[in-house]
Amino acid sequence: MPEYKLRVLKMGESEVPGPEVYWQSHWFSWETLHYYMVVIQGDGITAIINTGPPPDLTALNECWMAGYNGEERTKMRRAENERPDAALASVGINVEDIQYVFITPIQAYAIGNVSLFSAAKNIFISRRGWIEDFFAPPRPLGFPRGCVIPEEQVIYLTTRAIDRVHLVGEEEEVLPGINVIWAGVHHRSSVAVSIPTRKGRVMVSDSFFKYGNIEKSHPLGLSESLDECYETYARIRREADIVLPLYDPEVMTRYPGGLIE
Repeated sequence: MPEYKLRVLKMGESEVPGPEVYWQSHWFSWETLHYYMVVIQGDGITAIINTGPPPDLTALNECWMAGYNGEERTKMRRAENERPDAALASVGINVEDIQYVFITPIQAYAIGNVSLFSAAKNIFISRRGWIEDFFAPPRPLGFPRGCVIPEEQVIYLTTRAIDRVHLVGEEEEVLPGINVIWAGVHHRSSVAVSIPTRKGRVMVSDSFFKYGNIEKSHPLGLSESLDECYETYARIRREADIVLPLYDPEVMTRYPGGLIE
């Protein structure tokens, strides 16, 4: 079994009301979210989970602020060194080095730079999510479609990259030792990426925003299904040696420099 090392890179941050993170709780607080890219290296493979928010944050922030009565703190904030090319360069990786891209979920803050990684051999996206979060949603979207996938990324994925988009089933080993498991909870396109490392199996997902969700069994506030929440969290706790939330600032405290190996 290959062993990989992971590097967590920050792509931006925002604040959300507490109940969005913790179901029916934290009513009068705000929670800071950090939006991460996770670099996977080992066995001759260099891959990333998520590509960061779009180069221009205007449309995304207009969507978000409209949903919060113009509350400024909900805007995505990003330093120049948190743009994907700069963040990768800071750890000695070029954009052209990325061979595989995982997306979870299909939302602009995760998929907003997918076309930047034009050298990638495959882009892994949940098949169920590709249909239900984008092409044929079973109910009205919470935000305009452009906030789900920016138009330029839709064009890229359905034209130049279409032969490299790998729509993943409910559970699939897509690279040696690396499994993608449909997770749900947050979005129909939310998955857990399970990666073997020297310290054990790491499971990375957006189905839990913070450690408090999964470690304290506190359901995610922005959850589409509480049943999925309890089922997914139970499975991840059974199978993971390390859980990695894609939005928790505490990741960088538990793993200084964002390094897991």
